[in-house]
Amino acid sequence: MSTDKPILLVTGATGQLGREIRAVSEFYSDFHFEFFDKTSWPIEQEEIGNSIFSKFHPAFCINCAAYTAVDKAESDRENAYLINAEAVRILAATSRKFGSGLIHISTDYVFDGKSSVPLKEDDPVHPINVYGDSKQKGETFSMIENDQTLIIRTSWVYSEYGNNFVKTMIRLMKERAALNVVSDQVGSPTYAMDLARAILDIISSASFVPGIYHYSNEGRISWYDFAMVIRDITRSPCLINPILTEQYPTAARRPAFSLLDKTKIKEIYKLEIKDWRQSLIQCLDRLRKQEGVNPEWIIKM
Repeated sequence: MSTDKPILLVTGATGQLGREIRAVSEFYSDFHFEFFDKTSWPIEQEEIGNSIFSKFHPAFCINCAAYTAVDKAESDRENAYLINAEAVRILAATSRKFGSGLIHISTDYVFDGKSSVPLKEDDPVHPINVYGDSKQKGETFSMIENDQTLIIRTSWVYSEYGNNFVKTMIRLMKERAALNVVSDQVGSPTYAMDLARAILDIISSASFVPGIYHYSNEGRISWYDFAMVIRDITRSPCLINPILTEQYPTAARRPAFSLLDKTKIKEIYKLEIKDWRQSLIQCLDRLRKQEGVNPEWIIKM
């Protein structure tokens, strides 16, 4: 393909992060973007990847494709490892062959949640579920296959697109008089639009430093805290009850502590990261403007 701009390939284009990258891409006019969903580019199929890289010769590939059904992964191990590990190995090897950098998105679930201080990039990994283990293996494969790989671990991702905690809470608060939300799992949410901008700012920076980085919005909260603020902003009368993890059994275990230390990414790439409340308000304001959403929400804290 003939273009004088560096080309960025984006996989998983119909997911939360992929759609946010598309939404903000207009502000990064120095690049030419090509977006692919799992139909146009199943990343586990090496021949398709080779063909796409051969056609576009991208400067970078941003891998937003992932198997993210955490509970389902416990019984669907084969597909979880295929997409989150083996396909990442293929993608990294292909990007190396064509001289392209790889931006790969990973997760706080590579940790076991037993820490009491924000997790750093070089802290020991110890996944406690299939999803986390498959993502951790994907990290390892990508670094082995392409030394120009930059991995971003993130947590509690939400946006106005797709299925996520924020949208689920809004829906359930309309349907029910009361909800139980886990209060002993701690972390920080990540607004996918903020992460999308961070990725493109990194690619736009003067220097590219491969390695593992952590990114989420600033602040420390529980899922219960998160739900309470969503309720207050949306003026819902729904009663939110705090419960313990053991009172809400799931197929996959969740880390109790997922707070990420973001010092490295802020120092190397000079990123300014928003507080989680500020980003949540922005997301809810965008949702409010969509058809069928209560126009009387208070978007001011």
